[in-house]
Amino acid sequence: MSGGLQADDLEQDTSLLGRTLRPQYLSQYIGQDKIKEQLDIFVQAAKLREESLDHVLLFGPPGLGKTTMAFVIANELGVAMKQTSGPAIEKAGDLVAILNELEAGDVLFIDEIHRLPMSVEEVLYSAMEDFYIDIMIGGADASRSVHLELPPFTLIGATTRAGMLSNPLRARFGINAHMAYYDEADLTEIVARTADIFEVEITGDGAHEIARRSRGTPRIANRLLKRVRDFAQIKGTGVVDDGITRQALKMLGVDASGLDYVDQKILKTMIEMYQGGPVGLGTLAVNISEERDTLEDMYEPYLIQSGFLIRTRQGRCATAKAYAHLGYDYPEHLSNGL
Repeated sequence: MSGGLQADDLEQDTSLLGRTLRPQYLSQYIGQDKIKEQLDIFVQAAKLREESLDHVLLFGPPGLGKTTMAFVIANELGVAMKQTSGPAIEKAGDLVAILNELEAGDVLFIDEIHRLPMSVEEVLYSAMEDFYIDIMIGGADASRSVHLELPPFTLIGATTRAGMLSNPLRARFGINAHMAYYDEADLTEIVARTADIFEVEITGDGAHEIARRSRGTPRIANRLLKRVRDFAQIKGTGVVDDGITRQALKMLGVDASGLDYVDQKILKTMIEMYQGGPVGLGTLAVNISEERDTLEDMYEPYLIQSGFLIRTRQGRCATAKAYAHLGYDYPEHLSNGL
């Protein structure tokens, strides 16, 4: 009887695990096929040699699944993962305390690794390369160096700004994975999977409509699905179909290309106040009351990739596509200049 209950409990736990929003293994991870194929080979090779996986750098815009991929790698390796972030490690002693808790083969995940203080980064060099750290203890007159051996481990760093990493730190990552924006097919599959987990009835057209307005980003797709679900329950029958999705996203201010209020404000400011540009990023940030880093990390990459904005030496410029999308006539001087 007891054995039967344990089996039932195990089946329930397995079912719950399979229905969590974050995929647990590479086979469950939707999209990023090139990265998954490479990681599958590297992970299998490390396990066959009974070695720790080489250090991994995951970089790309926010919301593309870097943290999820770190968890997936740890699960594929069958090891524990400790998670922290660059801003949370203020001094070398904080890093030493974390490293000292690692077991052989463990994964240490550092989000926003580009924000590590330089003093901490320098300690990390020897830890990554030779699995040891040298620390100074004691007061000024009686200080001494202590050599601390570390078990082999895998550092996974995630960043939205790979260019801000120092060359010595970047060079110590053996595996570099650029997380790209997702295509509509993969996002549609992600939306359908999330709807199944949330037990939301959704049509194929409804899932596709959410996907194509999600800026190529799973995090946005899942957020929009939650809001459309609310709208469908209150204003509709509870079914997320094409029609109810369009109504909900119109209310949310997300247009057919996935541009939200801030995206549109950026482009309208450039067009109405600066004749389409060029305009500096700092000036633009002041005009729309947003942080410069927020514009550069969260909004600008998608606007550039989608063809609504370009960078020039003089500053940012709105494109003919942006003018047409917002209903403005494209000025002749920009056409000649670009």
